[in-house]
This record gives sequence, structure tokens and C-alpha cells, in this order.
Amino acid sequence: MQVSVESIGSLGRRMMVQLPAEDVEREIDVRLKSVGKRAKLKGFRPGKAPMKVIRQHYGAQVRQEVLSELMQSSYARAITQEALQPAGGPKIETQSIEPGKDLEYSATFEIYPEIELKGLADIKVERPVAEVTDDDVDRMLENLRWQRAEWVEVDRGAEDRDRVIVDFVGTISGIAFEGGSGEKVSVEVGSGQMLASFESGLNSITAGEERTIEVVFPDDYHVRDLVGKTAEFKIKAHSVAERKLPEIDETLLESFGISGGGIEQLRSDVRGNMEREMAETIRSNIRRQVLDQLLEINPVELPQSLMDEEVEHMQREAAARMGGDENALPPREPFEEQARRRVGLGLLIAEVLRSNAIELDQARLEARANELAAGYAEPETAVRAYLADKQARAQLEHIVLEDQAVDYLIEQGTVTDQPIRFRELMHFEQESQ
Repeated sequence: MQVSVESIGSLGRRMMVQLPAEDVEREIDVRLKSVGKRAKLKGFRPGKAPMKVIRQHYGAQVRQEVLSELMQSSYARAITQEALQPAGGPKIETQSIEPGKDLEYSATFEIYPEIELKGLADIKVERPVAEVTDDDVDRMLENLRWQRAEWVEVDRGAEDRDRVIVDFVGTISGIAFEGGSGEKVSVEVGSGQMLASFESGLNSITAGEERTIEVVFPDDYHVRDLVGKTAEFKIKAHSVAERKLPEIDETLLESFGISGGGIEQLRSDVRGNMEREMAETIRSNIRRQVLDQLLEINPVELPQSLMDEEVEHMQREAAARMGGDENALPPREPFEEQARRRVGLGLLIAEVLRSNAIELDQARLEARANELAAGYAEPETAVRAYLADKQARAQLEHIVLEDQAVDYLIEQGTVTDQPIRFRELMHFEQESQ
């Protein structure tokens, strides 16, 4: 086997492979003899047909099969021989496949870029430091009450945070416009669900009342044709209701799956969930800082084949989320920037792991699985099921290895603790505010 490699740009390679004709013909003869032992041809007993007849019937098919298999196996040997690391599948083009002549073909592909990590000591991380206070727990409990609130109709004008059921018809210069009307639409006054001027126009409205309000569409309105225009809405209110918050009693506790321990158990469970969410937020915050800087300090030339694979993967995910045909893919442009980040970080993280001989920490894998299963009714069963699923386990192993790489990078850089309140870190506000 003769092999030559030509560079096409920095990452592209064209590899020429030549296999001797005698090797090809020998393999074809061996395959035909094997076929002849099983062949059932009219006029001959099974396995007794002459080779000339076997070649007439099966020669073309066997030649095609052998050539295909030889190209696959020789490509793999040539890649190893030339110490190349293809970043994607090759484009194979045959140069000569005529009987009696050497088999010649070209394989065009991209290789992984050579990466030399640098500037790791320059990575600077601000680590958020926060705690869940009793006041934070109180706020969360109040939010839980709001989640379980009931709407009770009232015989008065609507106030802030009341729910009003309305019919409305909107016109601009006396002409109705698309999306400008609705029947029995639920609007929570002051919630930001609809335009502020529309919601404020519902203040003090009572059940059965009809009124007309004016609304100016703001500059950032999502329908560009309506920006800056003034619409007139005729409104009819069907009902006005206020929230009735439940008491923190046995009924409320049972609705959250707590059958014993009372309010203190509820507070303990809520605090535990808040602390887990806070820890995950801090971990994500630090991870983002580290990876952003790693990518900025170590720009990487990306193989186009890897970019194409990642963009297509993201397109198919988006199509599946939208419930459409996964073969009817959305445009690729919106995904390219995120794909570039994913591919670049994937190459850099792989080099961090390889160059520092970082292997998967099994104890850490199990600990991460336990974290994910903490919210299940039977966590131990959930952990076993999670780790037994090959795809789920592979995804988790990838996450843990990346966490290990991030920890290594943190050790190389500088970390400064940054005190912060829980509510600021989590962007947490009380529902009633």
C-alpha cells in the first residue's frame, strides 16, 4: 500500500492511497470461491458450478463489495500509518478501479487542530458566596402560598394584582387589526402580562362595566407595524377576582407532599431545595466565567466538519422542541455562534483532560447522580435507573469530566470570594411584590 498526504489549508488533508492490483484480484478470487461453495445455479448442483460461471453471475457484485471493503480497511490503516486524527468522515473519490490495475482513491478530510494551552494562570474567578437566611425562607413560603392561591370574585373595582376577565376589540383609526381582539381573556392587573397602559386602563373597572381606553404601542413592541401607533380598545369586564392565599396548615403541607413534621418540616424542605438551587447556580456561574476566559485566551481554529455536525444537531433539537418534522430543519444561521462556542470549548476541554491525564472520578459521578435524583420520591431507585441507562450515563460522565476540567482550571487561576445576598444571586423576589 502506497500512501501520500497533501495539505489543503491548515486543517484540510487529501490522502492518496494505492493498493496493488494483485492484492485486489487475489481478494476478489477468494471471495468468489467462497460464494461458489454456496451458490445455487440452474443446471449445477449446489457448490459445483465452474468458476467461470460463478464469475459471470457474481463477478461484478463481488468486485464492488471487495473494492468498498478494501477502501474502508485501507483508509483506517493509512490514517494510523500517517498518524492523522480526522475530525470527521472522509470524502472518498476513486481514481482507478479498472480490473487488472492498481486500486487508487483519494480521501479528503479535516484533522483536529493542534492545541497548546496557554494563559491558564491568568484566569480570574469571582466566586459568589451567599447563604439562605430565615427571611429568604419566609419569602419562599409566601411564594408557595401564592402558587396555591384561589381566585375569589369580588364586588368592587379592580386593584393591582387582581384578575379581570375581559372582552376587548382594538382599532387603529377605526380599523380593527390582527391580534387586537379577544374574548374572556384573563388579565392580572399590574403583572406585565400585557402592555402596561392596557393593564392600567383596567384599574377600578367593575364586573359588567364597559369602557374605552387608549394604548400607545412602545418602541420595543414585537409587532413592528404597530410600533408608535395609538390604538383604541373597547373593553367589557365579565368579572373581577382577588387572590385568596391559603393558610400554612395541614392541607397546604399535604399539597407539597409533606405528611408529618408540620411547618418546621416544610421550612427544612424548602431551605434544602433553596440551598441545592443556590449551589447549582454558583457552580454554573463559576463554570461560565472559567470557560469564557479559557476560550478567550485560547482561540482555536475549528474544523468545518465539526461545526456542521453541531449546527445540524442543534437544528434537529430545535425542530423536535417545536414539535415539527426533524427533517424540516430551521435556518442554520441562528445556531452558528453557539455551535462555534460548543465546538471550541469541546476541543479545549478535551485537551485539558488529555494533557493532565484527568480521568473520570467515579465517586463524583455517583454524587452528581444523587444530586439529580434528590427531588424524586425514591432517590436511590432513580440513581440506579439513571446510571443503568447508557445514554443518560454518558451524558452525566461528560458533565462530570467537564466539571473536573473546570476545577483544574480554577486551581491554575485566581479565585476571589464575592459576598452576595441570596435573593440577588438567584434573582429571587417575593411574588406579592
